[in-house]
Amino acid sequence: MKIREVKFKNLIDDYPIIIGANAINLLPTKIKLICPKARKIALIFDKNVPKKFKSVLKKKLRNYELFFFSFTANEKSKSLVTVNYYLEKLLDNNLNRNDIIISVGGGITGDVVGFVSSIYKRGINFINLPTTLLAQVDASIGGKTGVNSKLGKNLIGSFYQPKLVISDTKFLNSLTKREIICGFAEILKHAIIKDKKFFDWLNINSEKIFKKKINEMNYAVKRSCEIKLYYVNKDVNEKGLRMKLNFGHTFAHAIEIKNNYSKNITHGEAVLSGMILATKLSRTKKVCDKKTLDQIVEIYKKNSLEYTYEKYSNYKIINSLIPYLENDKKNNDDKINFILLKKIGKTTKPNMHKISTKNLKKISKSISLC
Repeated sequence: MKIREVKFKNLIDDYPIIIGANAINLLPTKIKLICPKARKIALIFDKNVPKKFKSVLKKKLRNYELFFFSFTANEKSKSLVTVNYYLEKLLDNNLNRNDIIISVGGGITGDVVGFVSSIYKRGINFINLPTTLLAQVDASIGGKTGVNSKLGKNLIGSFYQPKLVISDTKFLNSLTKREIICGFAEILKHAIIKDKKFFDWLNINSEKIFKKKINEMNYAVKRSCEIKLYYVNKDVNEKGLRMKLNFGHTFAHAIEIKNNYSKNITHGEAVLSGMILATKLSRTKKVCDKKTLDQIVEIYKKNSLEYTYEKYSNYKIINSLIPYLENDKKNNDDKINFILLKKIGKTTKPNMHKISTKNLKKISKSISLC
């Protein structure tokens, strides 16, 4: 599949998302076009990215004064302490607003580097080179940046759009199966909430994605980006329609917080758990039927992903998540704001299903029995 380009576009911002194998070769040309006055580039590298990519970027950007900084990507690094560290480094090297900060890594790296870029001298040029499947299909699109608080995930942040996103699918060859699962969770979510045809395609081709077949991988990334952009372009600051992208995430974030963001469960695994719980809640509230749940469970079983939700089949464990649901960003009152599923390709509207913690405890046994 050839290199493809999709666009983020609203009244204020307009930037390309370039997708495909060896797409990184376009970086120097694109920088000249979008940041012609740049002289210095700071690259903040996820330590997990293979070293050869650092050499590749060093060669491609040899006409600029380069500064390389490493980043340890984990949820505990998503903190204001980390943000301050990089701000000081950038100030020490006197980058100005015409210069560029490039994030090279997964979603955590992009979240932190994007936030740093948004507040450094009130905004510096930001380019995102996502290197994980999860980042390519989700975190790198839409401009959400931020860090965690002890009270919840991504509660401190900003909306700040990059000048350019390049999703080179060659980066994905170095990923473990567990890392592919993380990205697949968001790809599947996009299909579930918006596109039945894409869901059916995934049902047939998901095995090829896990085997990193380049054509299927490129198509899955591209279609997933298009679906996310459909929502983001209409609702950049997540006031309404974009909330649909949080299907499964209310439960997922609670699972992550309860586990103290440990390595025992990844974000993608939490999302996979959360989508099943959200679909079971949809059944309990009579929003969707058993067939819809069965269709989703089938694709989990086909890819040996049942382990992500089996532990949450007990109502006592579901109840243990409830205290962690209350600080979700979608909540705008004392009730929990859920996005529920009507059928594959269609969710409920935001703010339609708000459930008190008391009521959620009452129906948790019904959820577990679905």
